[in-house]
Amino acid sequence: MQQLAGAADFIFICLTICRVGLCSFEQKQGSEQMKVAVSSEGPGLESQVDPRFGRAGGFVIVDMETMRADYVDNGASQAAAQGAGIQTAERLAGLGVQAVMSGYVGPKAFMALKAAGLDVYQDMDNRSVADAVRCLADGSVSPATAPNK
Repeated sequence: MQQLAGAADFIFICLTICRVGLCSFEQKQGSEQMKVAVSSEGPGLESQVDPRFGRAGGFVIVDMETMRADYVDNGASQAAAQGAGIQTAERLAGLGVQAVMSGYVGPKAFMALKAAGLDVYQDMDNRSVADAVRCLADGSVSPATAPNK
């Protein structure tokens, strides 16, 4: 993973909100830190959310406590003939993320993510990664209960 830079104002605002107790997003019980994976068309917080989950270009992994962001390339799943969503779900669960944000999550990938205990936030495309994370932090989005139709 490579360390990401930039979006200092966004990080400062999110840290301030969480430290003064205005953040409605709560960590999952039993976890030391909450990490969310956002499907991304590029390696930074300013990148657009990739509407695809399994064949996304990569994922920006954000620590919700510190707002540290790292990028994970998803090239291996992009090249898969089938099962890209399941492979991606397994990879992200192995990285210790507790939630995933994307545009479209198909039924097999959704089931794999839920089986791994991850929350899934869908229809997050048409915005930046930073905007998606901000929605999660302020509680304006809810986990999906079913895959996209």
